[in-house]
Amino acid sequence: MTSEAARAQEPGAVPDLAALTKVIARQRAELDRLQDMAAASVVLERAKGAVMARTGCSPEAAHEGLQQRAKEAGRTLLEECWITLGGLGPPGRTAAQSPLDDEVAHRPPRPAALPAGSDGEDLARLGRALVRVGGPQDLARCLLDHLPPDVGADAVLIFARLTFGGLELVGHAGVDDLLVQQWSRVPPVSGIAALDALDAGEARWLEDIRVDRQRYLLIGNPADQWMSRAWLPVATGQSADVVVGIFRHHEGPFTAEVRRHLLAAARLCAGVLRMSGIRQNPTVGAATDALRTVFDRLPGTAVLLTPLRGPSGDVEDFRVDAATADTSDALGRSGRELVGMRFLDCWPMTPEEPLWQGCLGTLVSGRPYESEPFAQQHFVDGISELSTYSARVARLGDGLVVNWVRHDPSDRQEQRLADVQRLGNLGWANWNLLTGEVNWSSQVFAIFGRDPAEGAVALGQLPDLALPEDKPAVARAVAELMGQGRPCDVPFRLVTREGIRHLRAVAEAVPDDRGTPVEVHGFVQDVTAQRSAELALIASERAVLTQHGVLQAERTVAARLQDALLPLPRQPVRLAGLRVDIAYLPAQSGLNVGGDWFSAIELPDGDALFVVGDVAGHGIDAVAAMALLRFTAKGMVITGSSLTGALVRLNALLLHSRDPHGTATMVLARYTPRERRLVWAQAGHPPPLLLRDGKARYLDRPFGMLLGAGDSARYEEAECRLAPGDRLVLYTDGLVERPSESIDRGLERLARAAAVPGAGGSAPLDRLLGALLEPERRDDVCVLDIRVPVEGEEPAQ
Repeated sequence: MTSEAARAQEPGAVPDLAALTKVIARQRAELDRLQDMAAASVVLERAKGAVMARTGCSPEAAHEGLQQRAKEAGRTLLEECWITLGGLGPPGRTAAQSPLDDEVAHRPPRPAALPAGSDGEDLARLGRALVRVGGPQDLARCLLDHLPPDVGADAVLIFARLTFGGLELVGHAGVDDLLVQQWSRVPPVSGIAALDALDAGEARWLEDIRVDRQRYLLIGNPADQWMSRAWLPVATGQSADVVVGIFRHHEGPFTAEVRRHLLAAARLCAGVLRMSGIRQNPTVGAATDALRTVFDRLPGTAVLLTPLRGPSGDVEDFRVDAATADTSDALGRSGRELVGMRFLDCWPMTPEEPLWQGCLGTLVSGRPYESEPFAQQHFVDGISELSTYSARVARLGDGLVVNWVRHDPSDRQEQRLADVQRLGNLGWANWNLLTGEVNWSSQVFAIFGRDPAEGAVALGQLPDLALPEDKPAVARAVAELMGQGRPCDVPFRLVTREGIRHLRAVAEAVPDDRGTPVEVHGFVQDVTAQRSAELALIASERAVLTQHGVLQAERTVAARLQDALLPLPRQPVRLAGLRVDIAYLPAQSGLNVGGDWFSAIELPDGDALFVVGDVAGHGIDAVAAMALLRFTAKGMVITGSSLTGALVRLNALLLHSRDPHGTATMVLARYTPRERRLVWAQAGHPPPLLLRDGKARYLDRPFGMLLGAGDSARYEEAECRLAPGDRLVLYTDGLVERPSESIDRGLERLARAAAVPGAGGSAPLDRLLGALLEPERRDDVCVLDIRVPVEGEEPAQ
């Protein structure tokens, strides 16, 4: 564009309309010339793309070929480009009959450049459509609309390589907004097929999703919505920096014809992509050059940003239009190296920081933004240093100016001191004993609950702030500090509007050359929270000790009562011709005594009665319930009650006992030696284990409800004939139950341990318990091991 210097007009002079008209005419002519140049550039790029698609050559070779043909034919380069584009008609049509030559009928005809057949027709239609494409987004839609049906394309994605090595989605068609958002940027990591295609400069054909997903991270949610896909690198310069993805819902290979067609279509796209400017170029012009020159000479760190908006109008990124020489990005690039780059390419972590929202807010409201101090790497002479910065954002026209202020070390030290006082809830104080000058930090006023307008308190008046109980100790410490220079560390309390505060004062004196204190400095700390926690902890410890003593006393009483009510024989006993080993083992954890019990007595008629029971709960109540059930059960059976009748009465007794909600389990068994017949009943208790001929099995349980579960309890009896050598084990659930495990596993474990060969002999019960019990038991264990002697064996006395 040209211009003329404007002449100064005299006051009141009439403007020279003829001169103004000439200037306007020249400007219009210059604008037309620039538009023609831009149109010529577009035509040249489209023609180069057509040559690349036809021959497979590079962009430079296509440009040289067009120039050579134009020279040989005596035409201009622009005419040769139009003739090449006119050759994109279908077979049988001449260039003069093509749609392009309808617009420029004066240009000479040219035969169709693309091969005949359906492939040539499809590429011709695509080439004509690409002439009118304006950018990558239009290109993606155009490809999806104009690829032939045999390709089977269902979606198109176009990625451009970013400066730092990743990919950016610049065009898409046939995909939803969620996928676009998730895959708008791809980091430079391995396992990305699109990056692999760009790095290798070769197409990647993904035709078996089961194999491909083991090698690549596949795009899609879920990925199997596209069973096959192709990635086609496109060279828009010296190397491929754009890749086109063709996605198909159906599985299967890309045929040789389809591959040739897609590669040719990708070459056709090169000119469009090169002209669309994947990386937005910075603004050019005299004003911009002057602005960049200003930034080159500015001290500090600052950038000029222009917002880049997406299709929705939202700001997706910013373009760096100018940067000071001291500005460096995450990769160490600085100054004019940053111009034209995207802000998020230079500082990729910005969206996770408050600065990003500050930029967006300033762009909308126009109000400046200043961030809190933060740490950031800074490159100095190529060396990375960690420094403290704060960022400031201001709007300039339609853009933003962002500058980072590096804090001076003294500023950082002052900020750290303030942070220490705030986080530690303490403040410093200084008293000059000669001049009487007193200096307190703001935190000391806050700790004392004192208005700074009232001024600081002299050191000698400090004891007056303490509670009367603490005043003597504070006064003594202050007197020794001021008189003898002895350091002090004294706790005291004072009353504020928020209540009583616990404080700690630490100070030391600075003496003169004769040893006389002349200055005192120290700090005051609010330890109210700590002291409150200590007092609460002391109270809690006292309560725990008291409760522990109560529980220990209760356990002692319950244990003694249990020993008196449940005497344990030291040797195996003989009942009705049977050998009976008895074991009772209290729990190894906790302070409570359980309610497990047993009975093994001989009845008046010579039969034997065996009882094993377990009362729910622990402590005195459980022992009392155990005694009630144990003695009542024996008394009922001795006086002639049946086993089921005894259980019914025991259930009613437990329901009307001191604890109506208490429950218990029990097994009652009566053995008649003449017939070796065992009759037994149970109330919610695990079944007895019978060992015969080296095999273990549980007796089938007759019906019986838990004692104390309800008024309408019903119980049944079962019968079993014992044989010489049989072994019967009655037990409580503490033998088989373990935390986080079903009781069935415990029963299986007991059966396996009891059936181990050699488990008989003099001490079979000891070996059985040793194999089953854990060191830390949570429940009591009670076991009756009943054995029928074989012929000729004397039962234990």
